[in-house]
Amino acid sequence: MLKKSIILSVTVVAVVAITLFGISTHRLYSKKQLSVDPKLNEISGIEYDKKGFLWAINDSGDDPKLYRLDDNGDITKEVMVANAKNIDWEDITQNDFGHFFLGDFGNNDNDRKWLTIYKIENPIDIKTESTNAEIIKFTYPEMDGKTPVKPNDRNFDLEAFVALGRHLYLFTKNRTEPFDGITNVYKVGDHAANFDAELIDSFKTCTTMEKLCWITSAALSPDRTKLALLDSTSIWLFENFKGDKFFSGDIYRIDLGLITQKEAVTFKDDNTIIFTDEKFKGIFGGNAYVIKLDEVHKKLIRKAAKPKEKVIESN
Repeated sequence: MLKKSIILSVTVVAVVAITLFGISTHRLYSKKQLSVDPKLNEISGIEYDKKGFLWAINDSGDDPKLYRLDDNGDITKEVMVANAKNIDWEDITQNDFGHFFLGDFGNNDNDRKWLTIYKIENPIDIKTESTNAEIIKFTYPEMDGKTPVKPNDRNFDLEAFVALGRHLYLFTKNRTEPFDGITNVYKVGDHAANFDAELIDSFKTCTTMEKLCWITSAALSPDRTKLALLDSTSIWLFENFKGDKFFSGDIYRIDLGLITQKEAVTFKDDNTIIFTDEKFKGIFGGNAYVIKLDEVHKKLIRKAAKPKEKVIESN
């Protein structure tokens, strides 16, 4: 009898696990828009140009190139950034003028003292196969470049940024031990110079497992009213914030289903988000997915605090 009970219990658990995996897989793949060209097997950043073409970059190990994709996910153009290196390219963002910014700021070991952002014209305006970039350098004042960062302070890796006004906002990929789930927000200028990154805010995603909570990409909607932060399982959506106080407004979480190595996110328009994942052993990933904000379920995490009413004292 005991043996039958154990077998029954194991069977029930297996059925539940398979069912949940199926639901999770469907939740992700129902959003699939296209498969990305295999040459972009480590796709780490995406952005739309002024004409609506999607551009992408690879992670470290590739040439310092941008790739334009068509509606089938095939590469139709490559642009080399002639005066750049791809030490660890991690994200693309765009400002109001259409300039692209390429973030060479991956810092897995928290030991890179100076990090680089390349600023180029909008790719639709590049008529040749190469261009030169304006070079932005920055460092974290908290790092002296000599003393190894302590395990509980390892929050200087970076894979996500956005452009707002005349500044770039950097969202760290937390590698603290023990993991505390906090992404820090730093600010630097958007022009060629050497900057000390200014710490301005922070946000806690989760503390369950770092690989589920790492922020790997960021994007602002074209109207600059919505911020999306990407991790392996979800999109964190921030709305109704004031200025660059991104976490001051309404906060939502969008469940993306199956855990894959999601590394890039952007807005196609104010209501449409595109995200991608890297290829994993030829089984999962290597795709671009689309969600419509007016159709997807958004779990409310926190509402913006109501402004305090002004007290009028009577004489």
